[in-house]
Amino acid sequence: MRRTRNVKVVVTLGPASKSPDMIHRLFLAGADVFRLNMSHGSHEDMVEYHSAIRKIEKDLGRPIGILADLQGPKLRIGGMKDNIILKEGCDFYLDLIDNTGDQLRACFPHQEVFETLQVGMLLLIDDGKIRLEIKEVLPDKLHTVIKNGGPLASNKGVNVPDAILPVRALSEKDKIDIEFCMRLGVDWVALSFVQRAEDITEARDIIGDRAWIMAKMEKPLAMEHLDEIIKESDGIMVARGDLGVELPVEKVPGLQKSIVGACREAGKPVVVATQMLESMVDSAGPTRAEVSDVATAVFEGVDAVMLSAESAVGNYPAESVAMMNSVANSVQNDSHYRSFIERALTLPETTSADAITRAARQVAETIKASSIICYTNSGSTALRASRERPDVPILVLTPRRDTARRMAIVWGVHCVETEDASSFRDMVDKATSIAKSEEISIDGSQVIITAGVPFGTPGGTNILRIATI
Repeated sequence: MRRTRNVKVVVTLGPASKSPDMIHRLFLAGADVFRLNMSHGSHEDMVEYHSAIRKIEKDLGRPIGILADLQGPKLRIGGMKDNIILKEGCDFYLDLIDNTGDQLRACFPHQEVFETLQVGMLLLIDDGKIRLEIKEVLPDKLHTVIKNGGPLASNKGVNVPDAILPVRALSEKDKIDIEFCMRLGVDWVALSFVQRAEDITEARDIIGDRAWIMAKMEKPLAMEHLDEIIKESDGIMVARGDLGVELPVEKVPGLQKSIVGACREAGKPVVVATQMLESMVDSAGPTRAEVSDVATAVFEGVDAVMLSAESAVGNYPAESVAMMNSVANSVQNDSHYRSFIERALTLPETTSADAITRAARQVAETIKASSIICYTNSGSTALRASRERPDVPILVLTPRRDTARRMAIVWGVHCVETEDASSFRDMVDKATSIAKSEEISIDGSQVIITAGVPFGTPGGTNILRIATI
């Protein structure tokens, strides 16, 4: 089940893809990592998803990544009467009264944010479909005027693009969900609405080394702390949906390129998400613009592209995954692909491990090796190899199942769980045997092997070998 493409595909599970048979179809269609959206569905649903994924993993012998995406401290209005339409120019109040809302008011049970709000600020409801401008801030309510009207239903989210909100990245629900996900055994945890590096530190204190942390770039303030957030996290998600709500949509493409570039320079996995094949929620095929959007991300060298509603609630979940897989493969076979990938290559850090990894790529190019094979325990060597974006497959050998699953989201990496090498001879024999059995290399081809000595001891990569299959 080796994928021949470098970019990975993250697939969100939901009502349209909850059956074990459909999850199996999604994996065969191209899914590398499955996303569990903790904003929707019960813990019982997540247990069923997890069980189905791990059964596929066992049956097919391939490590599969599971990403739990936390809801985050989402601001929401309360319940509303049916068929409420807000009209532009009219006054509208947001208050603390827990009664059903109507054309004049709605419950907004978040008094903690009132002190940060000021006259003239905008409140964006339902992903910006409703826009309210604050006219007056009172201790127990907000007096606003409707700038953009429309239908307003219960429990819609509220964005405040002009204020730094006094809320932590982890809600009480998130903390409960984290402990549940740690017991379940997920590989990545995505943090929603990260504003600063301290938000990641708070999550790390709870998660420890039980999973890797992915910070979702959704808030304008987060862009001001991008480098610190990348440094503290294990990966980044470009969550273009909320970015496009709180910022002018025309700024999102440039921010995407900035985030992707910074992640590639740091050697941290980066995922591009939201509305990539949105029309396939209802249509059997995507628009040309959507295909171009996915292709652009692949040309940029992102580690993964993600499907959300397309696979979670859409009418064509398997077809959406197959289309994402097809576009990625087509781009990788394009004559311009390598030139785009190599534009963003970065200098290695001044460590022996980085020097060995850079040398592995250069030697592979010089002798036209068929693959680069990395032994790793924690996954750091695999991340370094992926950062180089070589023109040959990267075979990663690890004795740790959790590492193999985490690597499922990393560009160009094909990971196999195996015992660590015990000697130089064993290192070469094991690497060449697995490269051949996984159909990465053929008899007579040369491979580059990197590892760390002493064998079986986690630490920096410090040796490079050339071997022949």
